[in-house]
Parts: sequence; structure tokens; C-alpha cells
Amino acid sequence: MDSVRGQGGIQMLLTAEQDAQHIVNSARTAKTARLRQAKNEAEREVQLYRTNMEAEYEKMISDTSGSSGSNVKRLEEETDAKIKNLKESSSKVRSDIVSMLMKYVTTVKT
Repeated sequence: MDSVRGQGGIQMLLTAEQDAQHIVNSARTAKTARLRQAKNEAEREVQLYRTNMEAEYEKMISDTSGSSGSNVKRLEEETDAKIKNLKESSSKVRSDIVSMLMKYVTTVKT
């Protein structure tokens, strides 16, 4: 009887070991599936973030390049106005400066 009971105990241990192996295998499979799912979710989030950042960058580039054209135009207008003012100022004092230069060139110190 002891041998029958001993074999039954061994059989129960083998069955329990097989059940434990199935549980471990299914846990590994679930873990692998979850890791794969997490990786896919992370890749989607990274792609979404990248897309948003690229769109924001493109918007910033278009905003600054558009304003740069207006800045160039504004600077050209300011430069033209300054040149005009300088020409007007120089034309007002031109005769005085020419007279002064002529005086210094033609006058000899003795």
C-alpha cells in the first residue's frame, strides 16, 4: 500500500509541477505581450510628439520668414528716409563748407 500511495504522491507532484510550468509559461507570454504593447504605445506617443514639434517648428519658421520680409521692407524705408535727411542736411550746409575749404586751401600762413 505504501508503494501505491508513494506513486500517487509522485504523480500528484508531477501534475503540480506541470500546472506550475503552465502558469509560469502563461505569465511569460502575458508579460511579453504587455511589453510589446507598451513598446507600440510608446512609439505612437513619440511619433505624435515628433509630429507636433515639427508642426510647431514649421509654423515658427513661416512666422519668422514672413516677418523677416516685412522687416527688410521696413529697414529699407528707414534707410531711404535717413539718406534723404542726410542729403537735405548736407545741401543746406554745402555752400558754407565749400567756402570754408576754399578759404583754408587758398590761405597761406606766413
